[in-house]
Amino acid sequence: MPETSSPLGQGSTSGQGSPSLEAAVSARGVGALAARLDKLYEYERRPVSADKLHDGRYFAAMFAGEHVAGTEFVIGALFVHWGAGASDLVFGLLLGNFLAVLSWAFVCAPIATRVRLTLYWYVRRIIGPGLTVVYNLVNALLYCCLAAAMIGVSASAVVMGLNHMLGLRLVHPGLTDVYPNSVGWVVIVLAIGALVVVLAIAGFKRLSQFSAVCSPWMFPIFLAGALATLPKLGDVRGFSELWAIANERIWTGVAVHGGVKLGFWHVAFFAWFANLAMHIGLSDMAVFRYARHWSYGFYSAFGMYLGHFCAWICAGIMGAVLGSQLNPGEMANRAAGAAGLICVLLAGWTTANPTIYRAGLALQIITPNWPRWAVTVAAGGITTIVALFPAIFMKLLDFVAIYGLMLMPIGAIIVVEHWLFPKLRLSQYWAEKRRLSVNPAALIAWLVVLVICFPIEQFTGGALRSPMELMGVHLFFRWLPGWFIAAGLYVLLAAVMGSKAVPGEPVEKPIDAARGGPAARPDAAAKSAGGLPGFAWVAGGCAVLSLAAIIALALRVFLGGGADERIYNDNMESYKRGLMLVTVIYFAAAVVWQLQREKLREG
Repeated sequence: MPETSSPLGQGSTSGQGSPSLEAAVSARGVGALAARLDKLYEYERRPVSADKLHDGRYFAAMFAGEHVAGTEFVIGALFVHWGAGASDLVFGLLLGNFLAVLSWAFVCAPIATRVRLTLYWYVRRIIGPGLTVVYNLVNALLYCCLAAAMIGVSASAVVMGLNHMLGLRLVHPGLTDVYPNSVGWVVIVLAIGALVVVLAIAGFKRLSQFSAVCSPWMFPIFLAGALATLPKLGDVRGFSELWAIANERIWTGVAVHGGVKLGFWHVAFFAWFANLAMHIGLSDMAVFRYARHWSYGFYSAFGMYLGHFCAWICAGIMGAVLGSQLNPGEMANRAAGAAGLICVLLAGWTTANPTIYRAGLALQIITPNWPRWAVTVAAGGITTIVALFPAIFMKLLDFVAIYGLMLMPIGAIIVVEHWLFPKLRLSQYWAEKRRLSVNPAALIAWLVVLVICFPIEQFTGGALRSPMELMGVHLFFRWLPGWFIAAGLYVLLAAVMGSKAVPGEPVEKPIDAARGGPAARPDAAAKSAGGLPGFAWVAGGCAVLSLAAIIALALRVFLGGGADERIYNDNMESYKRGLMLVTVIYFAAAVVWQLQREKLREG
């Protein structure tokens, strides 16, 4: 399929005919829309060229926006419900998130910056086109489920907002609800799903721009919500009082609804594998193929420590105030009012958008003649239907563990063939060279690991139990031995089944597009910021001051304490009104700043 440069400067468009033909199609309305959407085509089938690479700010913004997210309201509260202790939580999150950052930096990003392809097209060379169809279908469906959980969280905020602002009585799903429990819930989920799909169609660059505006505001809202609600849990005069409240009122070590108590290693492993499919499973090759250097993998720390550390802790505090309920919208409303509801809504969007984007890329291998926008619409439709079922975000911890576990073996196979095969004198891409539709070694390794590790007992009421369950291995710990089983088994099977290199066969060395090919565009940072007009600097200053005002408003409530209920309630009301005002100022100013920066960068 011929490709030309996109006017968006971030991809390519598939040529579908002459300009006169395109003009004729444009006159038909629907054809015009399709033609415009086709321009969003983004190197799905060939390596990204050097002149399309992005600087580090894009990755910092995307990771911060994606991981300071709506699901953080759920996961942070679930740690409280599942009985994590305060010290286990803090130190477990520090270690687990550090390991996650290392996984992005040393496993995912180096492969992505060498081959410049999405996982969904690179894996075809290794496991064969037939198995790739199966793998990408599983991949896409699991990503749709994950994005559905985020849409559900956003819908929770809208339900609460409509109930408070318009006096409606829309029913929010309960912790044990599996099916949608009201027409209002269905309508809201469908509307949010449509908006998320529109944003996901825009592609990587537009998603990062959306995150760049939202993410600097979302983190202060999380922090402000925690500060403002802490006085409801006890009087905080110093660190000792704060730590006592954390142990006695928030992370007590007692599960709210019974079940297994989460200890240090449970928390650490959950933080590590919360994004297992993205780093160890290599799905974020779709993101890092645009990186100038593999070291951009360390930008994942912006998401891990702002989102999966600070935001989880803040959400835990807000969740403890709410008690035994799991209602992200109500948590945010109590902690930050209307601004909190907007935060939940946008946080769900900023996470669901890139997740649906990944799902669309995975589905493209199954629908090779479809443009990306059409595939993204299909993925978004599946996601929105799944989001109607509230169980998808009420059981989020288990789902995150299962979806990472299912995709992890293929990631192990790719890592082994990419890095280890040349050292073992095994032929890379041997399945492709032998024109195999299915790489039998990869298929067997994948199935064996799933049989050993998959928690079949959760779906059969205990009638069938996995070997890991019989050995007493918790779901959170199964992926690590599973990775080594997949890697070792694949090497042995591939050597037996035909991957031994032919003497004299050259070893393929993928060219890093950042060093070869056309000259890369200069980094945005290299362009002089002095070209910005004066009003842009004013807007930028207003945005920064607005963020500082959010924390200042929350500190006023925090320092006022909660001993006097009347004073506390008065402080909370003025805080919520002020929070909404500075939120409006922030977004107006940040959008102006972002637009001017983009004009300078692209001009």
